[in-house]
Amino acid sequence: MQHRDRVTAVALIAAAAVAWLTVAAVLTSVSPVGRASVQVGGSVLIGIACGLTAVPLAWLAVFRHHRRIAYRGDWTRAVRRGAWVALVVGLLVALRTQHAFSAPVALFVVVMVVFVEASLTVQR
Repeated sequence: MQHRDRVTAVALIAAAAVAWLTVAAVLTSVSPVGRASVQVGGSVLIGIACGLTAVPLAWLAVFRHHRRIAYRGDWTRAVRRGAWVALVVGLLVALRTQHAFSAPVALFVVVMVVFVEASLTVQR
């Protein structure tokens, strides 16, 4: 692990902490009951916070899998996986707040994301 990898991971963890503090501030100060804009905004904030949390964790998991060797493209793959996490979590929270959440829809979304990520990650 190089110095830039450490700095990037710590910066992303700090950004995730700020995002979670923003989520806490918004959700404790504004009532989402009956206000669709607050509900959707909260789901976007939660998705961003989860995505920012997932990026360094995804990179560290791949780093560990590669036996402590950082390859080119690992950060790109980690950012893509963090974006998938942000998208899925934001969508599921938005569906839940709009009373449109169901287990088959959630399962479909998760399976589709896993399928797309598996097809993008195939080693050539």
